[in-house]
Amino acid sequence: MDWIELLFLALLAGGVWLWLDSIGAREAGVQAARKACADEGLLFLDDTVAIRSLRPARDDEGRLRLRRVYAFEYSDTGDNRRSGSVTLLGRIVEYLHVRPQLYVVPKPDETCH
Repeated sequence: MDWIELLFLALLAGGVWLWLDSIGAREAGVQAARKACADEGLLFLDDTVAIRSLRPARDDEGRLRLRRVYAFEYSDTGDNRRSGSVTLLGRIVEYLHVRPQLYVVPKPDETCH
């Protein structure tokens, strides 16, 4: 084997590792979002999360991990979609953000002064 074949095999192994690690992290993100929505009485829509960001970061012990930010959607009424996010360091949930409900404030009636 020459060095190009070894490099290709190393890249292939790294890609397989990233793919398998991402599947586990994504599932952890889905479970965290599902639980947070259930705890708040919200509907977790589409039963999935979507990757928004992936970058290296260090954990509390100084080890290099991948920080992933996943976006998801939920509904508070069943007729709308709201955005939330879950941030994982490795497979550990760091942050879970569910935005507060948005209220529509009526505009003042222009005919009444």
